[in-house]
Amino acid sequence: MEIQAPKGTKDMLPQDAYLWQYVESTMRRIAALYGYREIRTPVFEHTELFLRGVGDTTDIVQKEMYTFKDKGDRSITLKPEGTAGAVRAFIENRLYAEPLPCKMYYLDAPIFRYENPQAGRLREHHQFGMECFGAGEPSVEAELIEALLTLLKELGLKNLSVHINSIGCPACRAKYQEALREYFRPHIGSMCDTCKTRLEKNPLRILDCKEAGCKKYTAEAPSILDYLCGDCADHFARLRTLLDAREIPYQVDSRIVRGLDYYTRTVFEIIMQSGREGLALCGGGRYDGLVGQLGGPETPGVGFGIGLERILMEMRNSNSLPQAGTVTDVFVAALSDGDRTDAFSLTQQLRAAGLKADCDHAHRSLKAQFKFAGRGIPYILIVGGDEKQRGAVRFRDLNTREEKELPLADVIPAMTDLLSGVQPNQ
Repeated sequence: MEIQAPKGTKDMLPQDAYLWQYVESTMRRIAALYGYREIRTPVFEHTELFLRGVGDTTDIVQKEMYTFKDKGDRSITLKPEGTAGAVRAFIENRLYAEPLPCKMYYLDAPIFRYENPQAGRLREHHQFGMECFGAGEPSVEAELIEALLTLLKELGLKNLSVHINSIGCPACRAKYQEALREYFRPHIGSMCDTCKTRLEKNPLRILDCKEAGCKKYTAEAPSILDYLCGDCADHFARLRTLLDAREIPYQVDSRIVRGLDYYTRTVFEIIMQSGREGLALCGGGRYDGLVGQLGGPETPGVGFGIGLERILMEMRNSNSLPQAGTVTDVFVAALSDGDRTDAFSLTQQLRAAGLKADCDHAHRSLKAQFKFAGRGIPYILIVGGDEKQRGAVRFRDLNTREEKELPLADVIPAMTDLLSGVQPNQ
């Protein structure tokens, strides 16, 4: 039987690597502009971290986690999202004892969720996220929203809209949850089994249900914005003032609750409007209680996560993918078998000078070497023949068909100048 990649996973092939590297380098650059440094956390964690952090009423915990027992009979889960691991690292390594705020980002982090694979949404995908600990002001949310918009626009994505909401703090949210129970009780018999279990335990999660039979009831549910306490309402108003000051258009959407239980106050999504229904490219929000909930000192936090596969899919749909560069800039061909050692040596010298060079490793004829080099390599150097006797090589531009002889001593500086845009001396 032919072995294939597991369902919901996808190989990144060498010819596509430059796309990932382009997106990743842009993400690193934007994160650095805002003072965020990289963190890398394990690909698996103790299951308890996600039960306590993400919430046992969420779809992630109830339906989507890859959980197993290790050889020590410990329950281990492949990371289903990035924030909980970052919080665990923040606590375990006592980063709260350093000057705050602590700004960190993770990149190319593999995330695992057992769900039906869709375009741009795989069972194993990769996320970029920015997390800030120790800052309670709404300016952090505004900063992250602007960072996200800057990133997405630099990647060529357009028609972006910001949707924001506040889901309050535990104090005001308790009143809202009771209002939701009263609203949903007459309808709960017609709703899905998952929503039935959520009614008493966490009715806020019902608003995140994707079942069509439930969505028709959630559309008319009470709004959290009518139940915010004074502090939460003030925080939300100040966030809007900051976004207005930066002339960032946004829409208040009281149905955004996000799919994780740790959020408090601000939640947001970046929506991409297209020919189909608006696509939520990414989302995030504030989680002021999560550090304390996981055993650390009470510390405010806010962050977001965005999938790289989804970004690349939308870049492709928007025709904003960058062109691939050359894999090899110069190919060193051996005229005969006796010239292969010299060709190999010259190749290594070119690489030592920082030039992307290659030579034949398949014992090809000279004609076959030219054919191989003709698949996108712009320049070729031919070692052997009369030129070799004169201490030189033959240079050929495979695009213009220009040919000339280059003394060996001039090869490195001439190719360096040529590849940097400086024409070599004739």
